[in-house]
Amino acid sequence: MHVSLRQLKVFDAVARHLSYTRAAEELHLSQPAVSMQVRQLEEEAGLPLFERLGNRILLTEAGREVYDYGRTINSALQEMEEVLESLKGVSRGRLHLAVASTVNYFAPRLLAIFQQRYPGIGLQLDVTNREQLVRMLYDNAVDLVLMGVPPTDMEVESEAFMENPLVVIAPPDHPLAHERAITPARLADEVFVMREPGSGTRQTMERFFTERGLTIRYGMQMTRNEAVKQAVRSGLGLSVVSMHTIELELETRRLVTLDVEGFPDRRQWYLVYRRGKRLSPAANAFREFVLTEAAVIAPPIFFEAGAKPSHESNPGR
Repeated sequence: MHVSLRQLKVFDAVARHLSYTRAAEELHLSQPAVSMQVRQLEEEAGLPLFERLGNRILLTEAGREVYDYGRTINSALQEMEEVLESLKGVSRGRLHLAVASTVNYFAPRLLAIFQQRYPGIGLQLDVTNREQLVRMLYDNAVDLVLMGVPPTDMEVESEAFMENPLVVIAPPDHPLAHERAITPARLADEVFVMREPGSGTRQTMERFFTERGLTIRYGMQMTRNEAVKQAVRSGLGLSVVSMHTIELELETRRLVTLDVEGFPDRRQWYLVYRRGKRLSPAANAFREFVLTEAAVIAPPIFFEAGAKPSHESNPGR
């Protein structure tokens, strides 16, 4: 077989997305160019690699085999690149990061300072939800991930680097806005604006109430933190969010945090990568930077319920 690396790269993208259109967008190619590369690979293989069912495409048995071997080849090539880059030092290289959508509220501050220190390192950043981050880790598709609770169903290395306090938010005119020591049971009659299934914040919120034998009244479901905040401001319900997402809203009194027992729920942000993965010099430099400096550059904000926030010098209570 005379298979090119380009054909394998294009096939990998189509196989991951099960879409020629999305693969073309990822690779910055035209859809006909993607189709041509896959067709040439199928000719070399002598078997169809995809089958079409209605409007969907699926991998054939041969396609699944090619996909598995292709991932092995791409992983070996990536490792070779990383070894060669290590011989050049950390002044050059590439770094592919993926972060939870909530992390993106402070990630630009981290990346700006890191880029100033290592201007020769090229950065690629993907911002998505927990479900997709776990998928990227499984596929070994990124160097490092910044997220909430690390996955427990695969072998990963995870290191906590900063506190992630979760709080209950409400509009300033909510009846509970000025009350103190609100029990979680009193929230059972409240409607909650939710993030989408797969969101780490949603999973944490549901776990908090389930552990206390309480059932959440589900209201609107949103896929973005900004939409959640707008819905709460408009009186559509309460929500649980990371303090990192609401600094501006607290300062301008567009939202308030409720003084609910058990909140803030002090979680952690984690730096995560596949166990056994050989980190490149660029990835190692970013890992050390995050673990030693993130909590100083972008600390969570301390607050008293109903008051304006301030940055917390000692996050422990």
